[in-house]
Amino acid sequence: MKAFIFPGQGSQKIGMGADLADASAIAREVFEEVDEALSQKISALMREGPESELTLTANAQPAIMANAIATQRVLAKEFGIELANHAACVAGHSLGEYTALCAAGAFSLTDTAKLLRLRGIAMQDAVPIGEGAMAALLGADIDKATALAEAAAQGQICEVANDNDPGQVVLSGHAEAIERAIEMAKDHGIKRGVRLPVSAPFHCSLMQPAANRMKIALERTPPGDLAVPIYANVTAAKVTDPAEEQALLVDQITGRVRWRESVLAMRADGVEQFVEIGGKVLSPMVTRTDKDAATVSLVTMEDIEAFAKENA
Repeated sequence: MKAFIFPGQGSQKIGMGADLADASAIAREVFEEVDEALSQKISALMREGPESELTLTANAQPAIMANAIATQRVLAKEFGIELANHAACVAGHSLGEYTALCAAGAFSLTDTAKLLRLRGIAMQDAVPIGEGAMAALLGADIDKATALAEAAAQGQICEVANDNDPGQVVLSGHAEAIERAIEMAKDHGIKRGVRLPVSAPFHCSLMQPAANRMKIALERTPPGDLAVPIYANVTAAKVTDPAEEQALLVDQITGRVRWRESVLAMRADGVEQFVEIGGKVLSPMVTRTDKDAATVSLVTMEDIEAFAKENA
């Protein structure tokens, strides 16, 4: 059994999707549709930069999605590897959950682009710049990270945002609390804390204003039926009901990304290979979570061709 998985923010880089667009009309159609949906040449921003604009949350989120969907559609339409016939389930990391839903047919490409643009803006607007921060804890398991977050909070918000793998957990909250957590990391048996170059404190309770905006947006554009089940970030459990997934997408804005637990849940349900579409970020997390899990990353046309040949 295979799971198709989709990366989140931080996987963006200048030149992403360019080679695929040069090689495939199918990929170009994806980028053109996203450009039209956003009334912006985001494909040019992806190809040429500047990096400072591409990394803005409102641009990075739809760009990462567009790159992954282009990859997935080339795989399906040019090589016949349809998601419904080759994947038992899908999952995505943070914004990647929207990409996974698009790949599974629950959202149209245009709607996904618009939802992620709004999500990026709403998350950026939720907390004034400089008031929030995030930090990656290296050499931390979830128990150590939770204890550190509680100790560093001191009346402010300091919460576990991402449980990525057994050795990497991300905290999010007020900037002062995150700085305290970095300073206190070694006292809690954690190798070190590293402040992340992000513009807002994602996946913590400070994001409630963004969750409120996304609730309204998702009521207007609810997900439809899924071709395959999705494992939701906030529950690390299989979801088949679109209405349930709609509510979970709202919860996801303030909730923890339970990626490690999601991988373990998929493994327990029989997934043997994780196919990362459009990035090389999640595969190492999968391997660190379960060394016996097989992974493959599809980024280039050569990657896609090799995978299609093996799975024809």
